[in-house]
Amino acid sequence: MNTSSPTDLPPTPGFEYRPEIKVLDCTIRDGGLINDHLFEDSLTRAVYEACVAAGIDYMELGYKADNKIFARDKFGAWKHCYEEDLRRVVGENDTDLKLSVMADAEKTEYRRDIVPKEKSVIDIVRVATYIYQIPTAVDMIKDAHEKGYEVSVNLMAVSTVPDAELQEGLDLLAKTPVDIIVLVDSFGALLPQQIRDYTRRYLEVVKGTGKQVGIHCHNNLQLAFANTIEAATIGANRLDATMNGIGRGAGNCSMELLLSFMRNGKYHIRPILQCIQDHFVPLREKLEWGCMIPYLITAHFNQHPRSAIILRAGQDKDNFVEFYDQWAKS
Repeated sequence: MNTSSPTDLPPTPGFEYRPEIKVLDCTIRDGGLINDHLFEDSLTRAVYEACVAAGIDYMELGYKADNKIFARDKFGAWKHCYEEDLRRVVGENDTDLKLSVMADAEKTEYRRDIVPKEKSVIDIVRVATYIYQIPTAVDMIKDAHEKGYEVSVNLMAVSTVPDAELQEGLDLLAKTPVDIIVLVDSFGALLPQQIRDYTRRYLEVVKGTGKQVGIHCHNNLQLAFANTIEAATIGANRLDATMNGIGRGAGNCSMELLLSFMRNGKYHIRPILQCIQDHFVPLREKLEWGCMIPYLITAHFNQHPRSAIILRAGQDKDNFVEFYDQWAKS
């Protein structure tokens, strides 16, 4: 199978000189928010194999969620990512692909459920936190670091955080042993200029520390791809994407768009296209994701998309004007 990039397409200027850029596939983790992580092993394995063949750097398999909050019998394996479930799909992962799990602050029994690195097939723990949870996140970062993991922190919903509070939070995180601080456009509400400003701010915070800045975008305004490229152009070196843009609500930056844009010879798009054709085209007949007007409306008002998700699941799912008016009057 020919997985090389077409020889008649030159690398995208700037990206051919950035070997430090790493791409993370969060298809199973973020996509699992649509269906309670009830993906069959066959689909998870197909995504894993496509990531390996495509030269993707990281794959996020799911969450390390507390089973007292998220009952194991009500969620799929990728909500908890127990070692036996991970190894059932990836074995010992004798590849260059690094594996990731996400741990939500206050929703993870991290001391118990995140085992020492030498006992796990996981390479990186990504701590997800809101600004008010940073004290918990700091403890989680230290715990994962001491257990031998590469550690990332995803600071969520920054579009709602006052400047001074955000700066204080970033300064605290920069003093921890975290390896990567990820800018997260949780509501898909940020515009490219705002992404540029936030990225510069994050880069300034980590300057001289050796830490990297990452970007994770949602597609409510159909800007997830554009915003990811903006952040990368400014200097973000950890780029999140999902196959076919799957993810909660409006979804994420599409992996196929990102790899097609970069064209730097490191990544191969064909395995991603094959996986989408074989698995995600049929999946769209069962699950809904992608940019739709209700998600645009919540982003317009800088709101979490949960209300749009509820609307789309109901009988009156296309009543856009009434939905808009509810937010406009609130």
